[in-house]
Amino acid sequence: MKDQIFRILNDIKGKTGFYYKNLITSEEWELNSSLPLIAASVIKIPVLTEVFANLHSGTADKNEFYKIKETDKLPSCGALNYMHTGLEVTLEDLYTLMIILSDNTATNILIKKFGMEKINARMRSLGLERTTVNRLLFDSAAAKEGKENYITAKEIGILLEKMYKGELISHKASEEMISILKNQRLNGKIPFYFKGEVKIAHKTGEDDGITHDVGIVFAPQPFVVCFCSNEVDVPSFEHAIQKITKMLYDMQVKQ
Repeated sequence: MKDQIFRILNDIKGKTGFYYKNLITSEEWELNSSLPLIAASVIKIPVLTEVFANLHSGTADKNEFYKIKETDKLPSCGALNYMHTGLEVTLEDLYTLMIILSDNTATNILIKKFGMEKINARMRSLGLERTTVNRLLFDSAAAKEGKENYITAKEIGILLEKMYKGELISHKASEEMISILKNQRLNGKIPFYFKGEVKIAHKTGEDDGITHDVGIVFAPQPFVVCFCSNEVDVPSFEHAIQKITKMLYDMQVKQ
């Protein structure tokens, strides 16, 4: 099975990273899992982690209000861009929308509130050396300077494993973050073949030539799987994500 999966991934042109870990047996499979890749919306998991660290420490309150300004609004993913200016939302609304609808407006508000430096320091404290927030989303000036946000498949897998074990910030925080990730509305990749019949806590990311999906699949033996890519043919890699996830699940069911 491992060799078959690696053959599928190696046939994909471009930069890809893959990480799999059975959370019961601790078996790991890795292919380019430490390759830094442009993060797209998967960077929202590190942002979520920093939010929950502040909720846990009492330096933030999930019920605090934020009034959406016209200058906050960003295109594409999410809901807030389409809502009226002046809408009042809570911090909880922001971090929930950031994950389940990949809301870019919510994400930038949260990055500004909690700070890139603090998010990155949090990642370092958790042992993640390459996962880094270097700019806001849709910051074209920073992008022209070559600033990008980066992840690796394995480092995001480490965050997800810590969540599963109740070790990311706290047991309560880990449970709440998993609950939010389970409510993901963008389900065309890892969950594609399961039609809601298998619980999956995951986060996608997309941009030109970029498609990611990373998550925990609650199979009979739950597993983390992270698919990351840059400079790929997006439909081809997304088909590989769908197929490989089904193979990993069926590997257990058919045993």
